[in-house]
Amino acid sequence: MAAAYRALHRRVSSLVCRLHSTYVRKMRYLNQLKEDDSLCRQAQTSGTFYLFHNLSPFLQKAEKKYLVPHLSAAEVKGILEKLQEAEQWMEKSVLIGCSDEHRPCFALDLGALDKSLIESELQGSFTDLRKALFVVDEKDSPLLASAQSLLRWHDSHQYCSKTGQPTHKNPAGSKRVCHASGVTYYPQMSPVVITLVSNGSRCLLARQPSFPPGMFTALSGFCELGESVEEAVRREVAEEVGLEVDSLRYSASQHWPFPSGSLMIACHALVGAQRDEISMDTLELEEARWFGLEEVVEGLKREPSSSKQDDGSFLPWFPPKQAIAHQLICEWVQQQAA
Repeated sequence: MAAAYRALHRRVSSLVCRLHSTYVRKMRYLNQLKEDDSLCRQAQTSGTFYLFHNLSPFLQKAEKKYLVPHLSAAEVKGILEKLQEAEQWMEKSVLIGCSDEHRPCFALDLGALDKSLIESELQGSFTDLRKALFVVDEKDSPLLASAQSLLRWHDSHQYCSKTGQPTHKNPAGSKRVCHASGVTYYPQMSPVVITLVSNGSRCLLARQPSFPPGMFTALSGFCELGESVEEAVRREVAEEVGLEVDSLRYSASQHWPFPSGSLMIACHALVGAQRDEISMDTLELEEARWFGLEEVVEGLKREPSSSKQDDGSFLPWFPPKQAIAHQLICEWVQQQAA
């Protein structure tokens, strides 16, 4: 009777598993890889790899497109053997996702190796991530961003803050452990509010001195300890442009790798049309001003390369589609059109 019950239970469990969505199966598999070290090491032999060099991703150019090559474990091993490097390099990789067919994807930084030799071998180049996010396919940009943040975190958390002893990465890269103290460290993200301020008929966009010429975007700033999202939005708007927010609403969120691992929390904020005179914080911003609908629509069409005018000045342009600031601006345009 017990044997029959176990057999029935296995059949039911198998049916339930088959009924789960592709997404559920994929998430459970990724969690298994994070928790089971031997399973993750086995997956490294059949997975695909994104290569980095000092946190810059490797890209290949095909005609006018930039591609992010997904190298097999055998290809990576071949490159390391040509560079006379030990196979232990594979242990430095971090898990960043998997395909619907459960083929895991890893990121590996080869910053200690000769960059020119790798670029020559693979016929491509290591590119600054800010530039890469502008040119790669939308499906690759989130993985590159996540990979760089995770690789950066491991690079900066090699020692225990309690004992000063080395910490050790698990094969998936989902944590580091100090064996001396027993403390486990997990990757962390910093919450950042990014806010598109409007007064009904116009939206406010700003730029910092470090921005590329002509680029304007929404206001943003880190949440302070103890703040809610709403409080952070109101404080940032007051600090940076001297305006008081009447109401706000949440839009979406996005991981963003700059300056390190950040969680961008995007909001729309409304200020009173009678109280919209900008008082800019010149320590934070280079310029902040109101934009009308027509000017915003034109700016969305404009490419950075076409923004320079004959007199040397730059017409306004906005962040790329991969950035959540772009989404905020497009949502405002759609709201105005409605």
